[in-house]
Amino acid sequence: MTTLKLGVMASLPEGPEAELKKAHELGLPTCQVVCWRPELFSEEMAGRLIAASRQYQVEVTTIWTGMPGPAVWNFIEGPTTIGLVPPQYRAERVAALKKGADFAVRVGVSSITTHVGFIPENPSDTLYPGVVEALKEVVAYCKQRNLTFCFETGQETPVTLLRVIEDLGKDNLGINLDPANLLLYGKANPVDALDVIGTYVRGVHAKDGEYPTNGRYLGEEKPLGEGRVNFPMLVPKLKALGFTGALTIEREISGPKQIDDIKRAVQLLTPLL
Repeated sequence: MTTLKLGVMASLPEGPEAELKKAHELGLPTCQVVCWRPELFSEEMAGRLIAASRQYQVEVTTIWTGMPGPAVWNFIEGPTTIGLVPPQYRAERVAALKKGADFAVRVGVSSITTHVGFIPENPSDTLYPGVVEALKEVVAYCKQRNLTFCFETGQETPVTLLRVIEDLGKDNLGINLDPANLLLYGKANPVDALDVIGTYVRGVHAKDGEYPTNGRYLGEEKPLGEGRVNFPMLVPKLKALGFTGALTIEREISGPKQIDDIKRAVQLLTPLL
């Protein structure tokens, strides 16, 4: 049976040296590098990341590629601001994802990951074909570079995500499962979602949370173990589906409490590896 690895999120703008040192000090052998500023996907930054990865013996598992322009994390403005769904931002965001792909190649990482946005659940929605066309361009660009393109779960239902993957019809597609996001956006129970999209999971954010309690705002993120994600069921089910990637701990706060919550997450996840 495969033993999974743990990891943590590392912010490129905060500096690869400090961030990978933090991962190393937490005893975590992997990280996902996240960056919302495409101008940082440079030769110089690639060199720094490679050096930090070697120095601290921390493997970078994906480049989490954020995109320029507004992103409002709620149900009202989210659909018109996040990802590749809003047409007015699509071109510059496709360009940003390509920069992320080039950066991944430079640093020897095999995938990029992003939020595509509130992909229309109705395939007849007039926005849907444009989203698929933009994705085809990005996915083809990744394919030429031997990269996998991973959808981060959240704004879309598992069935919608499955349909997009089917409509794209490419073999370099994967999913970065954020089980908490499925709850925060009210889209699915994470364990059940694996019945729909589980075979596509290439990465996992070990994050916890609750369902929304009103129609405007996302549910609340929680320290791992205090929310509704059933990790003792989720992790074995992932392994049974053939998942061999990393469980990347994500806690979307900062400061000492974040570190304490990450350490607690390590304790809770280690017996499941």
